[in-house]
Amino acid sequence: MAAYPPDSPSAERPHTRRERRPPVPLDAARLNDLALAYVARFATSAGKLGDYLRRKLRERGWADGQDAPDIAALVDRFVCAGYVDDEAYAREKAQGLLRRGYGARRIDQALGAAGIAAPLREEARGGGHAARKAAVVMARKRRFGPFASGAADADDDAPRARIDPALREKQVAAMLRAGHPLEHARKVVDARSRQALEEWVDEDDDEHRD
Repeated sequence: MAAYPPDSPSAERPHTRRERRPPVPLDAARLNDLALAYVARFATSAGKLGDYLRRKLRERGWADGQDAPDIAALVDRFVCAGYVDDEAYAREKAQGLLRRGYGARRIDQALGAAGIAAPLREEARGGGHAARKAAVVMARKRRFGPFASGAADADDDAPRARIDPALREKQVAAMLRAGHPLEHARKVVDARSRQALEEWVDEDDDEHRD
């Protein structure tokens, strides 16, 4: 690395950093461009888009001489154009959480945080069959109940050895934190076999077919 002479200006400030410029204040065009970029990059809801734009407005401020921004109107325009669809967002978000093994309560919380209305949240959560299936997914991922190491195989109806009460309590608590109702948590943790759980899931599906 080259050394600077003692009287060189670079010797006095060898690591001078470029000063950060203040962010350019938003105007109507820039706010619209931010909204377009956001919906192009992310699947989102009307509530999340509005929150994002309000955050950007706080960070960058609003250009002098411009009328105050109407974020609600901008979001509504994007909804009408089909760029934002709360029903589709709720359905996709809920299905993703169900596939990961989360229960109805956690799904409802996630959709509520995204500003999804209660009727859409209820519809997106699905029915009892989906809830039971998600509970089994969580148990399989976390090795709870009959999915524990050394437990009976899926086609083995032999009674399980009694589970340690402290371990059972921890497993039930984890299922509750994942959003599953107490009834489902106990059913999964206490199941005698994996096959019994699969039959329990199918029971709800059969009832709805009838």
